[in-house]
Amino acid sequence: MDKNWVKIFSTSESYKAEILKGLLLENSIEAVIINKKDSAYLFGELELYVRVDNLLKAKRIITTHNEK
Repeated sequence: MDKNWVKIFSTSESYKAEILKGLLLENSIEAVIINKKDSAYLFGELELYVRVDNLLKAKRIITTHNEK
């Protein structure tokens, strides 16, 4: 991953990563999910990345979403 991207969230449940990615995209924040799950044994996590310059805004959006 490029040094201009930073991991903001990780989970073993893909739907959580997809929901947050969609929420960020709705707020004009580019987001990428990297799947680090092992396909044979189904362990590992999905990691959600945003650009460094969007980090604070993305954190606020995710925090607000998680408080609901």
